[in-house]
Amino acid sequence: MSKKEENPPVAVEVDDDEPDDWDKRIFSTGCAVEQEKMNDCYYVKKDWRSCKNEMEAFRECWKRQGNDERTQTKDA
Repeated sequence: MSKKEENPPVAVEVDDDEPDDWDKRIFSTGCAVEQEKMNDCYYVKKDWRSCKNEMEAFRECWKRQGNDERTQTKDA
């Protein structure tokens, strides 16, 4: 019997109910709903060009919440 067989890998449980650092950063923008809709659109369509409305809604929310100043975002 090899060493690998004696010590099988231990499964680590992850508590997805608690927000992680990424979630906290998204929630702090005030645009979590718009961001989720934008990501869901991309997940379904696999093409950002098909998600222009969702991207625009996120962009407008981002500006409304003052995130441009807070994050020093430059509008391209």
